[in-house]
Amino acid sequence: MASDVLVLGAGIVGIGLALNLQDKGRSVTLVDRVGPGEETSFGNAGLIQCEAVLPYTFPDDPVTLIQAALNLRIDSHYQFSSLATVAPWLYQYWQQSAPEKVAISAAARAPLFALCLAEHDKLAAAAGATAQLRRGGWIKIARKEKNLAAEIKRSNELREHGVNSEVLDHRQLAAAEPHLKGDLIGGVHWKDPYSLAEPLALSRAYAELFIRRGGRFVTADARTLEQGPEGWSVAGPEGRIAARDCVIAMGPWANDITEPLGYTMPLGVKRGYHMHYRPEGNAMLNLPVLDGDTGFLIAPMTHGIRLTTGAEFAERDAPRNYSQLDRAEPIARALFPLGGRVDAEPWMGRRPCTPDMVPVMGPAPRHKGLWFSFAHAHHGLTLAGSAGRFMAEMIVGETPFCDPAPYRADRF
Repeated sequence: MASDVLVLGAGIVGIGLALNLQDKGRSVTLVDRVGPGEETSFGNAGLIQCEAVLPYTFPDDPVTLIQAALNLRIDSHYQFSSLATVAPWLYQYWQQSAPEKVAISAAARAPLFALCLAEHDKLAAAAGATAQLRRGGWIKIARKEKNLAAEIKRSNELREHGVNSEVLDHRQLAAAEPHLKGDLIGGVHWKDPYSLAEPLALSRAYAELFIRRGGRFVTADARTLEQGPEGWSVAGPEGRIAARDCVIAMGPWANDITEPLGYTMPLGVKRGYHMHYRPEGNAMLNLPVLDGDTGFLIAPMTHGIRLTTGAEFAERDAPRNYSQLDRAEPIARALFPLGGRVDAEPWMGRRPCTPDMVPVMGPAPRHKGLWFSFAHAHHGLTLAGSAGRFMAEMIVGETPFCDPAPYRADRF
């Protein structure tokens, strides 16, 4: 079984890349141990966030830092048993959160986020999935003046990137989301982003388009990757699957492949959880809503109202810890009339992050025909189209639409 390119990882990032490679005439084999979109791409907020140019940064407020150190927050949590592993990465994350370094990261992220909506429009139209891209954006709400002021400041900064937003007072917020409760003073409506009713459905629609175009999806173990005289191959169920080029798009599992090849990169994992709830009575949520004071998000989804947590800092495969979700649930119930839980147990996902919050994309420095595309942080869904286009342009030898230097693997 031979093709032009092996793409290891069938999350939304890998699928987006595979489709862009097909657009450029390349035959592609997509490899994963589970079905397309069934790992990290399955969950979380389901937002395509063109406004997320500025990276999430390490907090600098002393009160926030103390609360985080004592594990009292909903938007962040760490597992003490994993601290020896995650602390060095957190230290690098803190270093990269200095204002001058944030500006560098934002400049690197800007070209990808500028095209994220248009590239999804293109893929969704080809896949017959345009209806899944729900217009209207999302709202960040506030109960405290300082938090609302900070979000307004951010909205002003992002206007230079062409991002549209509207500040809502408490009356306007009540008109937009009449079933929200509590002492809300207002919020910021980010108007341009898309939201999804079911992220897995979009991944599957894109994967089905890939198959209709002649692409092959194979269930296999990417850790069997080998380099040979003609390129790269992995062991499939019916023999080795070979290609001239190979792309590692395995998200938080990328280092299972890169480290044995001699590439050591600071790949951290921010874990997150979600649960679905039935709304009580006739309660409706029109748009995803992020509680800016406590750090959880509720979103209208196919299976109910999805409640998502912030970031958990732990080893990738550490035992699950539902404390963030347990803390968020009573506050979410006070915000919106949630009924009973829908899911048998909470979902957990792993978001791969570099300390500078810039993805690793481009050629492997020491291996011909090997490429990296991972560490898209909280924004794998958002960047699936634009990152896929960028990588496809590089792999086929075209000049990519933006400078590849900020994403190179040897920048650390």
